[in-house]
Amino acid sequence: MVKAVKLADIAEKVGVSVVTVSKALSGQKGVSEEMRARIKELADEMGYTPIHAVQTGRSRSYTIGVITFEVYFARFASFYWKMYQEFATRAVKKNCFSMLEVISNYDAENLMLPKLITENQKIDGIVVIGKPKRDYLKMLYQNKRIPMVFMDFYDDEDVVDCVVSAGFNGMYRMTEYLIKNGHSRIAYVGSLMFTESITDRYFGYCKALMENGIETRQDWIIKDRDYNDGVIGPEYTLQLPKDMPTAFVCNNDVTAYALIRQLEKKNYRVPEDISVVGYDDYLYAEYGDSRITTYLVDMGEMSKIALSCIIRRIENISMNASVHIVNGRIIERSTVRKLNEKYPS
Repeated sequence: MVKAVKLADIAEKVGVSVVTVSKALSGQKGVSEEMRARIKELADEMGYTPIHAVQTGRSRSYTIGVITFEVYFARFASFYWKMYQEFATRAVKKNCFSMLEVISNYDAENLMLPKLITENQKIDGIVVIGKPKRDYLKMLYQNKRIPMVFMDFYDDEDVVDCVVSAGFNGMYRMTEYLIKNGHSRIAYVGSLMFTESITDRYFGYCKALMENGIETRQDWIIKDRDYNDGVIGPEYTLQLPKDMPTAFVCNNDVTAYALIRQLEKKNYRVPEDISVVGYDDYLYAEYGDSRITTYLVDMGEMSKIALSCIIRRIENISMNASVHIVNGRIIERSTVRKLNEKYPS
């Protein structure tokens, strides 16, 4: 039997990534016309089997639309861009195409359906990365003919498979980590109710405090973004409390980075004076190397599960929905001080 030609085979011949080959063959942006023509010509020469063709008599390839939102891409290449790359890489290994659409703030506010749906892109299923606003989510639910999977958020409707990181348990462990290092005056940084993940992480923080007999304080719950535009990072001024804690637990690493810069401007040293931990183990390249102690979100495992879910749902759209929780691990770096350790003044 002749061995089936895979996207990876074409990528190796051309000297590009499998994601580039996927984009070229599916008509996505991000590939020059010259390169696209070269890849298509080579694919024909090698006898590449087009999408949807039956392979090996028992499995099929699918075209998977991936939707995310401009609010999460505000200024930098975002955490969700990295998540999409992880998903796309795994998709091509399954000989599936993925097509990304970033929904603009205007389209989200005006409840405009994704072009992946309206322009007859022959999408077999959709993966939504990052939670949209409630009205937009309700609109997506009206297209139940298209199988969907949610990544990094879940919804109370309980009719869509969801893949999320263990936000509650992860932040519980991060807060416990600070407590074991002698801290009891710990603030939480994150705009509650902006996303489920921020709120779930807050509840994990609360549980750790409660179990250790530590009171939660309202003045130590600090917003890290505006609720309208969602922009985070150094451009957003955090409202630091008058009575400062000894440690801050942040709902993501970008917020942790912004907090550290703001503390340094006020002549606090990290970790000598104040400890800071983050979450995600992801920091934009614009910020340089990270030294932040954090909790790693396993995007690879999340992408693997999401891909498996969307393929199963494409093949059986009526199957019961499930929430899949993916654990991570603490990454120790250099932004936490044990309170019994002495630092030079």
